[in-house]
Amino acid sequence: MTAATRDTSPEAVYPDYLHCLAEADEHAAVEVARGLLDAGVAADRVLLDLVAPAQAEVGERWARNEWSVAQEHAATHVSERVVAAVAAYADVRPTRARIVVACMDGEWHALPARLVAEVLRLRGWQVTFLGASVPAAHLVSYLHRYDAYAVALASALPMRLPHAHRMIEACRRADVPVLVGGRGFGVDGRWARRLGVAWAADAPAAADLLRDERALRAVPPADLAHLADDEYATLVNRRGELIDSALAELAQRFPATRDQTPAQLDSTVSDLGYILDFLGAALYVDDSSLFTEFVGWLVTILNSRGVPAVTVDASLAHYGRRLHDSPRAVDHLQRGRAVLPAVDRQAA
Repeated sequence: MTAATRDTSPEAVYPDYLHCLAEADEHAAVEVARGLLDAGVAADRVLLDLVAPAQAEVGERWARNEWSVAQEHAATHVSERVVAAVAAYADVRPTRARIVVACMDGEWHALPARLVAEVLRLRGWQVTFLGASVPAAHLVSYLHRYDAYAVALASALPMRLPHAHRMIEACRRADVPVLVGGRGFGVDGRWARRLGVAWAADAPAAADLLRDERALRAVPPADLAHLADDEYATLVNRRGELIDSALAELAQRFPATRDQTPAQLDSTVSDLGYILDFLGAALYVDDSSLFTEFVGWLVTILNSRGVPAVTVDASLAHYGRRLHDSPRAVDHLQRGRAVLPAVDRQAA
């Protein structure tokens, strides 16, 4: 094989590959990837330097409202087919123990975890990829049936952290070491450390960590003493009531919301629920930055869809009044309002 050149590097063919995703052209996308492999580019570089950044751009285009959900799904399907083609081309035989890779219960963004699984496979591990949204009970049942050296769990959404903690503890009760990754644990792994679990920034880092079982198991215990105040449990129990009251107030303050289509109403209810879910995750790990980062992201998404920031401000203020007996929750909500762009609350 020849060494990769400037013209046959993942960076050089990236625009062509992204065009294939935009056109949902599976055949052409696979040809781009195979062209790199034929030119001597390592399979893991194709996955990490071509497929991964292109998929990140797919998500950004959806967030900017440039692509519809259908376009995002079509592009993701093409990337999944490319990953399968790269894996088949490499055809590495396992020489190491079994690693089980799965997404958290409720986590449907499976492609990043699939990329990790394939990189581990390329490093010689026998990998079982369980896919998206694996219930904890089913994962543990699988671990009891099949001998696993370790479990790698992925999550893209911080709001899944409470579920992640339960899943991590369930795996540990089965005496299987756990490794986590994905944006859901913080870009620097801060929330993984709060949950007391090993974290890897990317697939190569995960492969390196898995080679050292002592390091994999030697993590500080979870730091969750703050949960004794029951604020998280209270929020979970009141979730439905809070969404209903916030929806009623939005209809009163913003009459236009009364004329929403069923699809628009569903989106509003979902957004109100996401606010509570991210607030709950922030309470669970006691980190307001989790919530403020989400609020900033939400406003950007809604703005691209023509929804004014003042509606988010009104919802945060409403939740703050309803949760007045929960000081940590009120503090997070106030910090969330502080990151909003300037809004004319009086006029609203």
